[in-house]
Amino acid sequence: MRANTIVMILLAIVFGVVAVVLSNMWLAGQRSELASTMKTPTSTVVVAATALKFGDVLTTDKLREIPWPTNSLPEGAFKTSAELIEKEGGTRQALQAIGANEPVLATKITGPGQRATLSAVLTEGMRAVSIRVNDVLGVAGFVFPGDRVDVLLTRNVRDDQGNEQSYVDVLLQSVKVLAVDQVADESKDSPTVVKAVTVEVGTKDAQKLTLAAGTGQLSLALRQAASNEGETTERVTMADLTGDTPLDVARRQADAERDAKLQEERSEEQFKKIRTVLETLGDQVDQRVGNVEQKLDKLNTPQPKTEPEVREVVKYVQPEPPSMASVGVTRGMERTVYDVPRTR
Repeated sequence: MRANTIVMILLAIVFGVVAVVLSNMWLAGQRSELASTMKTPTSTVVVAATALKFGDVLTTDKLREIPWPTNSLPEGAFKTSAELIEKEGGTRQALQAIGANEPVLATKITGPGQRATLSAVLTEGMRAVSIRVNDVLGVAGFVFPGDRVDVLLTRNVRDDQGNEQSYVDVLLQSVKVLAVDQVADESKDSPTVVKAVTVEVGTKDAQKLTLAAGTGQLSLALRQAASNEGETTERVTMADLTGDTPLDVARRQADAERDAKLQEERSEEQFKKIRTVLETLGDQVDQRVGNVEQKLDKLNTPQPKTEPEVREVVKYVQPEPPSMASVGVTRGMERTVYDVPRTR
């Protein structure tokens, strides 16, 4: 037989012995721990005999008592069914789902004689506020009582230049859902499209939700069940969707303003040209209308009657010579005039 084979056999024997020793030591420790547990004082605790859901009335047939170490009793537990039901008087109802064999705690059930209403589920100092949602804003119906959600607010506002901007803010974080529609049972596990979700918030947060419901659109973001811590958030704008930097947004806005100004100047220049043309046409129309009016006035004005033209004709007539002629005769110092017939 080879030496390697002998070495391997010896190592296997050694490892087997070590494994047996360790197993005996572990079993001895378990027996001693069990023995010490048996010596620990025990008491009883009331657990659910069957699975309970929101609103179930607690009766003796739905409860049972089991042994429980006295030094590790849960806070708010009941030791006997009589203490839970009969001693306090009045019936109790489950405020949330309680699994079979799960201890029934005072925080999970109502007080004696109380009904399982939403007000009984509220934490001290908190308020219940309902948010209107639809199949999309309500996370497609996958929000159930007991879940934690973030409330988002979407708004459209106008800046000083009249430009409309859209942005989304995280209004509240890690808000507990109390009910969907009118169902507050945390054992509900089938998705349902709802119209309203009721959440548990403080007084100031309740004011924020009421104000935000009238100024924008509320939507829900479902959180991981174990994630209750808040985180630093930033406002998301349209620029974040396109990946533009603030400088790109400012440059694009400046270009848009410049284009708008140029368009305004062009429009004003075209308006001036059109106004000049209209004024010219108006003057021409006024002039033509004036000419037409003058012609109409002439046609409508009565014409004066014309008198026959009288012309004066001057005719020169040669006068006839006198028939007698005067002839003077001088004799000495005396002159005598004689009228004698004129000869032609």
